[in-house]
Amino acid sequence: MVENGKTRSFDWFGKNDKMGFVHRSWLRNQGYPDDYFRGKPVIGICNTWSELTPCNGHLRDFAEIVKRGVIEAGGFPLEFPVTSLGETIMRPTTMLFRNLASMDTEESIRANPLDGVVLLTGCDKTTPSTIMGACSVDLPTLVVPGGPMLNGRFRGECIGSGSFNWMVKEKILSENYTEADILEAEIGAARSQGHCMTMGTASTMACMAEALGLTLPGAAAIPAVDSRKKVLAQLSGRRIVEMVREDLKLSAILTREAFENAIVVNSAIGGSTNFVIHLIAIAGRIGINLTLDDFDRIGSNIPMLVNLKPSGDYLMEDFYYAGGLPVVIRELKQFLHNDAITVNGKKIGENNSQSVCYNQDVISAVDKPFKENAGIAVLRGNLCVDGAIIKPSAATEPLMKHRGRAVVFETIEDYHARIDDEQLDIDERSIIVLKGAGPVGYPGMPEVGNVDLPEKLLKKGVRDMIRISDGRMSGTAGGTVILHVSPESSVGGLLALVQDGDMIELDVGNRRLHLDISAEEEARRRALWKAPEPMADRGYVKFYIDYVQQAHLGADLSILRGGSGSKVTRDLH
Repeated sequence: MVENGKTRSFDWFGKNDKMGFVHRSWLRNQGYPDDYFRGKPVIGICNTWSELTPCNGHLRDFAEIVKRGVIEAGGFPLEFPVTSLGETIMRPTTMLFRNLASMDTEESIRANPLDGVVLLTGCDKTTPSTIMGACSVDLPTLVVPGGPMLNGRFRGECIGSGSFNWMVKEKILSENYTEADILEAEIGAARSQGHCMTMGTASTMACMAEALGLTLPGAAAIPAVDSRKKVLAQLSGRRIVEMVREDLKLSAILTREAFENAIVVNSAIGGSTNFVIHLIAIAGRIGINLTLDDFDRIGSNIPMLVNLKPSGDYLMEDFYYAGGLPVVIRELKQFLHNDAITVNGKKIGENNSQSVCYNQDVISAVDKPFKENAGIAVLRGNLCVDGAIIKPSAATEPLMKHRGRAVVFETIEDYHARIDDEQLDIDERSIIVLKGAGPVGYPGMPEVGNVDLPEKLLKKGVRDMIRISDGRMSGTAGGTVILHVSPESSVGGLLALVQDGDMIELDVGNRRLHLDISAEEEARRRALWKAPEPMADRGYVKFYIDYVQQAHLGADLSILRGGSGSKVTRDLH
């Protein structure tokens, strides 16, 4: 950021007074030469590396590569850590801590002498959280996605990390997989550095960042261990220095048009349902009014071009070899705002106009798509007054219009205790309803919406049923799953009042989700309903419960929407 010919960091390093002495002298213990403090743009490298976040385990090395590019371009790189969110390890859910990580990112950027920022991201929530935090400061910012793993391998076949685990119960019950079989698959599923190589949430977030214009072209799909990912990291280091000199801030890139482009691209790649909640939260930080209806209006009729798990057959490594996201963007040019600016200073249409598809089994042409109209559908009805969503590309067509009897689980613990009970009154036409999985209720809105089917139905060969919850679903999962029901059950949404045996109607074509209940019966049940006790009475979790917004608003904290800018008027002495 440059103002009146001076960088933002000049306030720290450029003055020859007591505070200039303080700010420079302690940093000199790291061995930086004097010219680093004399007008060079200071670039913060925001690193989400952690050994507790396996998907980001290689980002320490990537930070050094980005630094190399920054130095080559005449900048002064300074790496800093922020809260890292390991999807596969953290309990009860990383979504509980996404907003905390965004706060960490925001305050770390604002409080320090940074002129521009590179966000090193990977695992699901590390991408949206750091972008959210950076938006609230609004400095020149560029994203370097950590990249997907190489394809998982098991007995000569490709398997997806994150997708195979949803089939473990089914494999054991229906295909007689032994403990040794599962162990072999476990070892081969995640066989290199990087995040999940399906079109799960991590890959979706990388594609989101590229579609928004926040990465260099082609960044999203390069495997983490491919040398070309290192080249991209180094070039990103060079480019962020140029962005500071051009004063190309996030607010100049994240326009309404950029968000609409991201919605279109997400539909074409069969991206995760989590995309909705994260994009709305990012928009709220940068001041763009994005609503659930925008996702249906803009994205639901877009052809799906990418044949990747969980909606297709291939994996991210194949996607990259086929040409990656630049091919998708070129194919979608009739649907996109091609003049939207990106971090390299060029328009998104210009960046991707010469891309070439090398495998049309992986990336289809827009006039011969993999699937028609496969974008996320937004449902309305008395069961979801503020909306709910479903991913049609991952659902079962005959179930998209269905009327069934509710089988209700009040909590995830209730579900685990009873779902495999032989006496449970459930069949394949039933609708599984899970309560208490929303932002307030869990807390944190975990990825439990795609609950496993009962053992007795799996043994009969049933592979999908309608499932409804106020929770989320992993982007690596599939099924006819209605998610993000808003308002959630724990704050008194109608979902809270559903009982066993109630009839529920789903009509995705008409965007309808309805509980068959009379006004009198609803009033009777509501009079008896009591809100569950809060899951925490202190600390961050209490803070989160008190301020978190509902899913249709992005589940951000109400006090974090918008931004405070980059100004810090008071010094430390």
